[in-house]
Amino acid sequence: MKQLKIVQTFISRFLILILSFGLVVLSTNMWGSEGKGTISIVIANAAIVSFFSSIFSGSSTSYFAKKFKVGQILIYSYIWSLFIGCTVPLAFAFTSIHNEYLYSLIGISILSSLLATNISLFVGTQNIRLFNIYTVLQQLVHVIFIVVFIYFLNLKDVSAYFFAQICCLFFLFGISFFQIMKKCTVSEFKFSRSVLKNMFEYGWKNQLSTFIQFLNYRLSFYFLEHFEGLAAVGIFSIGITFSEAIWTITRSIAVVLYSDVINSKSKEESIIKVKSSLKLSFTLMLIFILGIIVIPAQMYVQIFGREFTNTKYIMLILSPGIFAIAVSDMIGYYFSGIKELKILNVKSLVGLSITIIFSLLLIPRWGIFGACVVTSVSYCLSAAILFWKFYRSTDLRLKDYIISKTDINNLLHVFKIK
Repeated sequence: MKQLKIVQTFISRFLILILSFGLVVLSTNMWGSEGKGTISIVIANAAIVSFFSSIFSGSSTSYFAKKFKVGQILIYSYIWSLFIGCTVPLAFAFTSIHNEYLYSLIGISILSSLLATNISLFVGTQNIRLFNIYTVLQQLVHVIFIVVFIYFLNLKDVSAYFFAQICCLFFLFGISFFQIMKKCTVSEFKFSRSVLKNMFEYGWKNQLSTFIQFLNYRLSFYFLEHFEGLAAVGIFSIGITFSEAIWTITRSIAVVLYSDVINSKSKEESIIKVKSSLKLSFTLMLIFILGIIVIPAQMYVQIFGREFTNTKYIMLILSPGIFAIAVSDMIGYYFSGIKELKILNVKSLVGLSITIIFSLLLIPRWGIFGACVVTSVSYCLSAAILFWKFYRSTDLRLKDYIISKTDINNLLHVFKIK
């Protein structure tokens, strides 16, 4: 059953990879490197807001989905999403960070958080099928709205990207909310001090690590914008977008693992599942890294345009870090699932320190390539800390990374069942 979930989630993530690639190609060809840079900065700002929102609407919702009544969880998650979605973007406005897209940022922040609450609830109740459907639809519906706005309504400005995303999120939240309410009664929507305390305590501890790690992923955008301008951010963001698109594949395994761990009663059983997940993610990442190496540089130029001549070199520099984060995610989700959050904070803080120090040293000197070096080194060190901790607490061996003939046969058997 678990293997079937992984296969279904893997297929959905592969579709997301294709759709993400299509979205990047569409946006770069439509708005160029500067437009892509604007999109990257605004979406990065929205992601910062989401980390504050996710104190209630993210892993906390998943973790307590079967421990408290659904209505009790949703009432805090929804209220918090609305509050944070309005206040944090306004704080950005006071600092004059891309004020022209303030209303877009508010709309995206609120709706993405509300939708994330519903999707997190599906993960917590082990409804991986609905989780997969909605993660694919977020990309697919967004692309459809962009195409409609650009080619049918003739909206050519970069703001069409953000308006399309708002419409997509509103549409999907409405459908998912209706599905949840069919299995939930109004009487469940009650305030509970115990629920509030538990969700907040788990949520902020988990999100602290996630937020710091996010700064690890995105702080280089802001340094690049400061030293090199928006066009440099747009070019660099292609490599980061590819990284995160590739990670959607391995994180499909991690999400199933997390769902299993938070519902497991045996630590030994959870560790066995982690090792199985490590094998699969390690093998998949080897394939993707080889793909990055094989693709000729000219192909990136043909797809994205002449401004993106250095994309191949950006990907090559980032590839060690991409590989390290993808595989170590299995361990990170495991520690999150057993509420061992201190190590997640430590690895994120180390990575962030590396990012800040080396960004100030290398980006002014080497520009985009400096940002790539900083990012890759930060990713590798963060991952190394997780592996060290997991190695100290288990009997991790080299064979735990290499997929066996038995593993392959089991996966093939699942495909035959499908």
